[in-house]
Amino acid sequence: MSRTRLPPLNALRAFDAVARHETVVRAADELNVTPSAVSHQLRILEESLGVQLFARHKARLKLTAHGNSLLPAVRTAFQQIANAAARIGDAVMVGDLVVSTPVGLTSRWLARHIRDFVQTYPDINLRLIASNDGKEVYSPKVDVCIRYGTGVWPDRSVSLLSHVEIFPVCSPAMISGANVKSVADLQSHPLLCEDDGSEWTRWLLASRSTRDGFRMVEMGNAHVAIEAAVHGQGLALADSLLVQDDLAKGRLVRLMQKSIPAQHSYHVVCRSEVRDMPLAAAFIAWVEHGIRTDDEAVQVR
Repeated sequence: MSRTRLPPLNALRAFDAVARHETVVRAADELNVTPSAVSHQLRILEESLGVQLFARHKARLKLTAHGNSLLPAVRTAFQQIANAAARIGDAVMVGDLVVSTPVGLTSRWLARHIRDFVQTYPDINLRLIASNDGKEVYSPKVDVCIRYGTGVWPDRSVSLLSHVEIFPVCSPAMISGANVKSVADLQSHPLLCEDDGSEWTRWLLASRSTRDGFRMVEMGNAHVAIEAAVHGQGLALADSLLVQDDLAKGRLVRLMQKSIPAQHSYHVVCRSEVRDMPLAAAFIAWVEHGIRTDDEAVQVR
């Protein structure tokens, strides 16, 4: 390949997605293509550059030295394109936009970052609805929904926003000075639950323990359980998306290294005709970039 010729755009998108997710399957979910299509694009890119970009490490794909060298330039280029597109579209970024997001995500992430969107798009009249109601996915009064689920919403455009992991968290003050070396050491603290403790049971079983000897306290809502943990009321089992901001700011600390995959993932859901409209596209791009950036910051930390 000529050194003055750019690699294929689809191949670069596949490269960026795999670099973030470290698996072809998750990258394919994000790009709404098959895993074989992602693998094909990676082969095209590696062949065009004449180097290996990924090496398999257990179940993950890790960047090689060549991959690490290429990644910053690819991400910078994509961001510059997105910024340029946003500037070009500023003239039509006027109107009403209604977005429905889960209560936990609204309070623990959007409420802390929404000023950035409002300042970037001052002529968009944004209305946020904090709701877990599935009916709003099909409401003509709602433009964009973010939902936690299987990813199957018939007759709607669906794209993956984020996979999440589940692990215990608590306030730094609560665990200060405590000698926590094993799961059994957590028995002296209440386990705050969104529901009947089924997720805690999953985590305990994965940690080679049972729920015997642990006290479960039902809080009725993931956000409420996490907020109680912030204030030192017990241990919450939180998904990585809802607590990424609290972990980054030091309001919460992670307990134990064991995590389990959440049963579902977060998705962006909307009508097909709405997804490419400038206002909706601007919000979707903003939230995708913001959550990805915060997640990378937490991983570095």
